[in-house]
Amino acid sequence: MKVLVFQIGPDRYGLPLTLTARVLPVMEMKRVPLAPDFVAGLIDLHGNPVPVIDLSRLAGIVPDQVWHDTRIILVHYPAVGGDVLLGLLAEHVTGIADVAADALQDSGIEGAPFLGQVASDVHGMLQLVQLDELLAPDVRALLFPPREAQ
Repeated sequence: MKVLVFQIGPDRYGLPLTLTARVLPVMEMKRVPLAPDFVAGLIDLHGNPVPVIDLSRLAGIVPDQVWHDTRIILVHYPAVGGDVLLGLLAEHVTGIADVAADALQDSGIEGAPFLGQVASDVHGMLQLVQLDELLAPDVRALLFPPREAQ
């Protein structure tokens, strides 16, 4: 499986490319008042607002700064009524890696629910992000409120 590799703090993580829509440079974001601190804001994508989650803050790590290789990864996020676009602010997006399915193992730790299986390679350990477990139900409802039928 091909994964997009990035860092949360000092550690490497991966997101399956099949879930990735686009990778954008960091851009200005509109703040979302009263949202949790890991909600970085909203970006304007061709006239459509897209919420952005700061993965470092979500993991409890305060990022030092925005780096030259910090990116917004647009993903197809599973929501009620079908997939929606969600931005993930990720530090040190380094590229694409191949992860063999038979190399993936459970981490053996009940940590953050959005962190999944791990695999090791010549660069060290890499852990997969599970999009379906990324947001708690209350945050999901805040960012993607149910739309009334028109």
